[in-house]
Amino acid sequence: MSEWKIICRVDDIPVLGARRVTRAQGMDVAVFRNDQDEIFAVLDRCPHKGGPLSQGIVFGTSVACPLHNWNINLQDGCVREPDVGCTPKFSVKVDNGNVHLMPEELATLALECVPPTAGPKLLQSA
Repeated sequence: MSEWKIICRVDDIPVLGARRVTRAQGMDVAVFRNDQDEIFAVLDRCPHKGGPLSQGIVFGTSVACPLHNWNINLQDGCVREPDVGCTPKFSVKVDNGNVHLMPEELATLALECVPPTAGPKLLQSA
């Protein structure tokens, strides 16, 4: 049986908002709360251009990316049509008002994903 790690209390996540969970390796995980107090967790990265989903607008079981308004389904991490793509989803459990994530997922899922870089591209000298 897998162990779960307490991340925060449900009340620590704003209604229709998110909190970020920093990992030792890899990008942050965004933990969302909708207006029905349902909790979801996905990688804090839009599959389109890497926008920070934790800064998006939550509606129903979706979040709108703050960069280009792509709608990501928080239940499976996939964008809504006509757009395509997915961001990794993390398992969530709520118990007695506490939000739990799986430590093994935090340590292993989506470590290859890197945050987007802004500004001019650095040129490598030959």
